[in-house]
Amino acid sequence: MPVSDEAAPRSAGALADAAARTLAAAGVPDPQGDAAALVAHVFGTGADRPRPDATADEKRAEELAALVARRAARIPLGHLTGRAVLGGIEVAVAPGVFVPRVHSERVLAHALDALSPVARPVIVDLCTGSGAIALALAHARPDAQVHAVELDPYALDWARRNAARRAEAGDTPVHLHEGDVTDPDLLAALTGRVDLVTANPPFVPEGTELLPEYGEHHPRQAIFSGGDGLDVIRGVVRLAGRLLRPRGALVIEHGHFHEETVPALLRGSGEFTDVADHLDQDGRPLYATALRTG
Repeated sequence: MPVSDEAAPRSAGALADAAARTLAAAGVPDPQGDAAALVAHVFGTGADRPRPDATADEKRAEELAALVARRAARIPLGHLTGRAVLGGIEVAVAPGVFVPRVHSERVLAHALDALSPVARPVIVDLCTGSGAIALALAHARPDAQVHAVELDPYALDWARRNAARRAEAGDTPVHLHEGDVTDPDLLAALTGRVDLVTANPPFVPEGTELLPEYGEHHPRQAIFSGGDGLDVIRGVVRLAGRLLRPRGALVIEHGHFHEETVPALLRGSGEFTDVADHLDQDGRPLYATALRTG
């Protein structure tokens, strides 16, 4: 993108168009959306696009060019801007932390729908990463008691930062726990008391070829989970079966790898009913839901 030429256009609209062309040529899945996000980041407008006729000085234009080049190299967008948005809230992310995907909006919406008849619900979010889903749930349901679990200390540190920021903004504080979902004693005090369990665990089979954003630039422990991709999910199913009250809800993201295997695990456990699988915005398998028997 020619930003050093004095004759080159530097309006926000022209810069976004040029950035989108560069990203499209690099195979970035959403070049226009990512270009707009990078322009907004450089112009300091956060998630809001600047006026198309707003102009960038040379320093900003060069900063944008550097960011576009890194995104064209398939560095995740969130790792460049340091932010991601889910459920109407913003969380901070960084290299080494999983960036929440827009697809998770559907997971969040289903979880909130499942809670609609429940007053003062108890929620557990497993494999919370940056804390995005747990914090979005607490934001939408200020009457909830929300617990979030993460194994990776680095990701948990970012979850704590995000939780502190949301609490300062007035949201109900989230209880964060460092723990392994395969631990049979995890959150023992909540056994049989939980209204909703959500999880976005690692679910990709080892050796699977992925987009560079996920295969190369995200932490492996947040992506891959054994030869069949189910190592962590098996732990989630067992733990959810213990934590949930009768008719409590489970919402677990699994991606297109497990359209059949995750529902089969839920049915085979003997602890869940009303098992169903759901699609993402592109019509691909995204998450499974179930209710605790009893």
